[in-house]
Amino acid sequence: MKNALLAVLVISPLFGVLSTMVVHSRMSFFSDALGHSAFTGMAIGAICGFNEPTWAAVLFAVVFALLFNLVRRRSALASDTVIGVFSSTAVALGIFLSTLGGRSFTKFNSLLIGDILSVEPEKIALLAGILLVVLVLWGLSFNQLETVFSVAIAVVVTVSMTWVGLLVIDSLLVLPAAAARNVSRTMFQYHLVSLLGAVLAGIAGLMTSYYVGSSAGAAITLYLAVWFLGTFLARKKQ
Repeated sequence: MKNALLAVLVISPLFGVLSTMVVHSRMSFFSDALGHSAFTGMAIGAICGFNEPTWAAVLFAVVFALLFNLVRRRSALASDTVIGVFSSTAVALGIFLSTLGGRSFTKFNSLLIGDILSVEPEKIALLAGILLVVLVLWGLSFNQLETVFSVAIAVVVTVSMTWVGLLVIDSLLVLPAAAARNVSRTMFQYHLVSLLGAVLAGIAGLMTSYYVGSSAGAAITLYLAVWFLGTFLARKKQ
């Protein structure tokens, strides 16, 4: 539980900061597509017999993010169309590989829901390093480093998907900034509200899951949904 709390204190700010880039760039389904690519990477790692298939998933997701940015820049297609192409291809490849030779898909079911108590200290350290790098780069530039942030999202989604679950991880990268946009009048407020909302929801969700025995990822997402509703109503009153 201590490791889980530490993980939440690291990934929540990451989700809050990266969320502003996702929403600002209108790439809300990008993290969902990355989750599909990460799942494919896990399948590849399992087939290759890796003791830790997560690292194969990280590598595959990074390549996926780089290819996505390359195609989007050189294509006249809208971002959501390119995301749809990559996402559908990745999930189809993942299912194909995971069921190849009559294998059962059930061993990957845990990725859909996640388990925050399965967090490993070395992965927390990796995400803490990414958080530091992202904050430094964020202070230097936001729009000019989109590829770097796309890679950062790829690593964050892949490493944390086993903790929060693929089914809700996209929400964690959309709701913080979406809620912040409702009430923020400046870019500083936008980033700050997104960051604080993600951290508060992360801690509250973890505590709730601990006491009621539910999925931590789902609990965090529900708190973020309530946070979004609150900011939406506050905006309407203004």
